[in-house]
Amino acid sequence: MSKEVALQGEVWITLDGQNFGGHQRVALLASIAAHGSITQGAKAIGMSYKAAWDAIDAMNNLAGEPLLDRAAGGKGGGGTRLTRRGAQLVANFRRIEHEHNVFMQHLSRQSQGLADDFLLLQTMKMKTSARNQFSGTVAAIKHGAVNDEILLHIVGGQAIVAIITHESTEALGLREGGAAFALVKASSIILATGEGGKLSARNQLRGTVCRVQPGAVNSEVTLALPGGGTIAATVTRDSEQALELEMGGQATALFKASSVIIGVPE
Repeated sequence: MSKEVALQGEVWITLDGQNFGGHQRVALLASIAAHGSITQGAKAIGMSYKAAWDAIDAMNNLAGEPLLDRAAGGKGGGGTRLTRRGAQLVANFRRIEHEHNVFMQHLSRQSQGLADDFLLLQTMKMKTSARNQFSGTVAAIKHGAVNDEILLHIVGGQAIVAIITHESTEALGLREGGAAFALVKASSIILATGEGGKLSARNQLRGTVCRVQPGAVNSEVTLALPGGGTIAATVTRDSEQALELEMGGQATALFKASSVIIGVPE
């Protein structure tokens, strides 16, 4: 399921490692210049008078010179305006902010598929004892009185069927089109070679033997699936030899729907 992604960010200025400020403080300076008053300028952007003065004092100290010039009252009345340095700061920040926004828009246009990759990375960080982990999209949910049947589309156009309780479906928030992952232990998988025969196992993933790791009693056999995925099975050494599981050979991984654990990214 394609997700709309938009990247956002803000510009902040630091001087000698100290936070000088960002959009809000520059907006304060611009508002004071527009209203000719610290009180009115702060009010216009929803900032308290005290917070405005605290920000101004901090900026003046870091800049090393005043950013505001307060005129004394008289016939024409008093007021506050930006010093030349203050006006220059606002103008330069606006230019930098504009270029930053253009840059972020460019990144957003290049971020197609970022959300899916993020979900994949979140799944990859997960620690689990299950040897096989498949990331995919919920294609269908068939509700039952006690259990639900979940159809998960995975890489390569293949699908995995899982049987979980109705309570688990609701607790996980599973919905069609939503992201989810399937976990299957290697010990739950049966390998078969050749064609023919009807089997009760709902999941049958055919692939090519790409790795065989013999052990004293059992061997771990890995099949390369269409589309780039893999699935590993633990079989006895006798079964490995009887099935002639060798590199490049064809085999089918069989496992029950009840052996699949379904999870969702956080």
